[in-house]
Amino acid sequence: MQITDEGIVLHFIKYGESSVITTVFTREFGRQSYMVNAARSKKSKNKASLLQPLFLIDFVAYQKKSNNLHRIKEFKSNQTYQNIPFDITKSTQAIFLAEILYKTIHEEESYPELYDFIKNALLYFDLMEEGWSNFHLYFLFRLTEYMGFLPRTVKDGFESWFDLRKGAMVPFEPPHPHFANKEASDYIIQLAGLKINELRKLKITRSMRDYILKILIDYYQLHFDQLGEIKSLKVLQEIFS
Repeated sequence: MQITDEGIVLHFIKYGESSVITTVFTREFGRQSYMVNAARSKKSKNKASLLQPLFLIDFVAYQKKSNNLHRIKEFKSNQTYQNIPFDITKSTQAIFLAEILYKTIHEEESYPELYDFIKNALLYFDLMEEGWSNFHLYFLFRLTEYMGFLPRTVKDGFESWFDLRKGAMVPFEPPHPHFANKEASDYIIQLAGLKINELRKLKITRSMRDYILKILIDYYQLHFDQLGEIKSLKVLQEIFS
């Protein structure tokens, strides 16, 4: 059948001389894979440039439930970013988050609440002038709510440690290695209470940002066995160094 939908590009690879295969998180059908014929040809004016990580597209596709790979008939930009493609730091954050989403979103069914969260957060991020250096921390933390493992960040006692196994703040240092130190735990509590337009209030050092990011990735790895190595993490860390 022919469908019309919108989507968030998670990944794409070149196929043949001029085509691509792209993985898209669609609003109506969840994660789907599509063949896009001649997307890199001169005739198409290299429309593959619209299929970069986390770009937003509208598309028409031929889709069958029995197939794992569908075909996009035509596509165009849904909303054009003003800064992400041209700002090396923001584009690197986008590539990193695209890899996380590619490795964690697997359901081939509609999840409009998650879709809208991702889309709206990205559009806001694109235009942010303050606080954007911590956007990936905010995004990873908020994403846990839609993935079903939002941490409990209520401070339990005078001192708190974020226990990754329990997904909660605990009043004593855990006896296992999967926890955040007290300082980082306090920042995570602060992060949990911020809205996206308040990220400028999160004042942290580069080393603390790196540490909190590691904690969040470790937390994801406890819930997604297949997450594995995040290849774009090293580049992200270098950009912020």
